[in-house]
Formats: sequence, C-alpha cells, structure tokens
Amino acid sequence: QGAPGVFIITSTSQEERFSFLAEWYDPNAALLRRYQLLFYPKDGSVEMFDVKNQRTFLRRTKYDELCQEDLFVGNRVIVFSRQLELIGYGDQYTAGKMGSKKERTLAIIKPDALIKMGDIIQMIYDAGLMIIKAKMSKVSWKEAMDFYAEHQSKSFFNNLMQFMTSGPVVAMEIMGDEAVAAWRRLLGPTDSSVARNEAPNSVRAKFGTDGTKNAGHGSDSLASAARELELFFPSTTGRGPSNTARFTDCTCCVIKPHAIAEALTGKILNAIGEAGFEISALQMFTMDRANAEEFFEVYKGVVAEYTSMVAELCSGPCMALEIRGTEAPRTFREFCGPADPEIARHLRPDTLRAIFGKSKVQNAVHCTDLPEDGILEVQYFFKILDG
Repeated sequence: QGAPGVFIITSTSQEERFSFLAEWYDPNAALLRRYQLLFYPKDGSVEMFDVKNQRTFLRRTKYDELCQEDLFVGNRVIVFSRQLELIGYGDQYTAGKMGSKKERTLAIIKPDALIKMGDIIQMIYDAGLMIIKAKMSKVSWKEAMDFYAEHQSKSFFNNLMQFMTSGPVVAMEIMGDEAVAAWRRLLGPTDSSVARNEAPNSVRAKFGTDGTKNAGHGSDSLASAARELELFFPSTTGRGPSNTARFTDCTCCVIKPHAIAEALTGKILNAIGEAGFEISALQMFTMDRANAEEFFEVYKGVVAEYTSMVAELCSGPCMALEIRGTEAPRTFREFCGPADPEIARHLRPDTLRAIFGKSKVQNAVHCTDLPEDGILEVQYFFKILDG
C-alpha cells in the first residue's frame, strides 16, 4: 500500500523499477484520471495501473520515447500520446532514488549578456541541467527592488537597480542534481575579473564585465531559489514581469519539444542571432492538446502530418520566439528552410531545418508560413497563452 487510496503493485522479482503517480486529463470525459506509472530502466519498459478502478491499464511494454531523465515530480511526459503529469512518487524507493538531489533554482541572464543567451543556455545544458521555464522580461524598478530587497542599504544598490532595469533579462527555472550549487559554480565568482583568474571557463569570466555587469544571477540557497522563482514565475495568483513582445514587424518561431529535449536550444538561438535576426521575445510553454490544435488550425486538412505535428508540439516544453528583422516573415522562413529536413539538406544545407531537423514533423522549428500571420502567431503565444 502506498499513499492513501493508491493501489501499489509489488514486483515479485528484484528487478529495479521506479513508480510514480500520474494524472491524465481525459478530454472526452472531461475528467482527470489518476494512474500509477511504472518504469523499468533495464529495458526501458513502462506499465500503468488505473488507481480508481484498481486494474491494469497498460501491460508492461517497451517504450523508447521515455528516458529516466524525464522522470521527476512536476514534469509532463508523453506515454503513447497521452500527456501525463507526474504528481508524486509511488513508493519510498523511487522517492529516495529519484527525489533526493533534484533541486530547482532561478537563473537570470542579465541585460549585458542578452546577446550571448544562446551560449549561456548551451552551457546550462552541457552541465547536465534542465531548463524547465524561461521568459524574456523587462523588469520594472519596483520588481527589481523587491528582488534585491536585501541589498537596499548597500552603496551599489542604485547602480544595480539602474542596470537591471536597463534592458530585457532572460529568467529561467533550472532543475537538476544540486542545481543551486551547480549553477553558481557555472556562473563563477561575482566579480567578472576575479572569475577570469579563478574560473576562466565560467559564464562571468567569458561574458561579464565587472561586479555588477556580471552576465548572470543565481539563487544562493534553496530558500532564496523558492522566493526568487515565485517573483518571476508565480505559482498562484499574480503575474511575474511582463514579456517583451512588441507585435510589430515580426514573425513567430517555435523551437519544437524534440529539439529542446535534444539540448539544441542554445545552438538554434545562436544560429538565429548570427543570421542577423533579433529575438525580441522568448518564452517556454508546455502546450496542451487543445492549444496545439488551435495553433496549427491552418494546417488541418491541408498537410498530411497535421495530427503528428499537434502530437509533437504538446510532447514537452517548446520555446516561442518573436523574431524581428527586415521583411521578417519572408526572410526568416527562408532561413528555416524547407519543412522536410532531407530536402533542406540537399537544397539549402545552411538552413535551420537542414542542420537541426530530423524528420518532417521533428524538423527543429516551426516558423510562420504566411506573412500576414506573423503578428497573429506571435500574439497567440505572447498575448493569449501568456495572458
């Protein structure tokens, strides 16, 4: 017996397996259904039990799309096209093995390093950390004062306020083993010149200038992380700092979930910047099926891959970007290349999809097809979903 009302299956063999409580929203019945999800790392198989009806829902089946790294409380995973929210551990063994070292922390890319966000995001992934949430924001004076309340009496406070409100920042929720310490290690010493001597490969050594313009911020403890995350990504009421979308001369780009899972985000952002486009807004979203269907409405009945495109878009977090540049919808679409990466590799080998795409559905990025839809698609993410 596990948590109250949870039907726990015990294995007769000693084979290692992990147990989670998961919820799935059944759109047909408009109900939340609860399951016990079992994962067997030895062969990557999964098994599911219906908690309410106390019966097998899915017999043990090999499922390569799920890996052990995806399994943590709070994550959403896809199992045979059902989007499951992992809401708890199913047994003590799993909680002990999977829950102990996982932490969440806040990372901020400061205004001085915004141009280097692709490199910094890539460093985060290369360090084995995961980005769960991300948002480009313009911080108001009041928000900056709340954030840095403990420094209010210090001599550098006014300079810090002016700097942090001088341009957009990218705030991220980072998760991983001992994430608080891991991200601070990656950032390096507070003073960028000290960092260049003591930790030459750190973020601040590479991209910072001094002790204030030092490229990034990291929470200094789990308690600070919880407080600071709440300011940028409120879990209950209220909203964090607003997004930076401008809704003019723009087009929409969405980095697809498979590309985020493959840690290509930083490389894609770099490629966009190097091609001369401005990323004027950025935010991670985890789409539900209804939103994905609505967003791809124009392709319904037009492209054969419509159903697969919808499934891909809600298979994990995606990252929406507002892209600005001369004739942005047309020029950016050319830069993305043909929808089929195989064709792109033959005809336009320098395009995003040729370099990062895998298949017609998993082709790294979505971009606005029709020039008149550019602003509409940007509004869908940055006005409707972020409303």
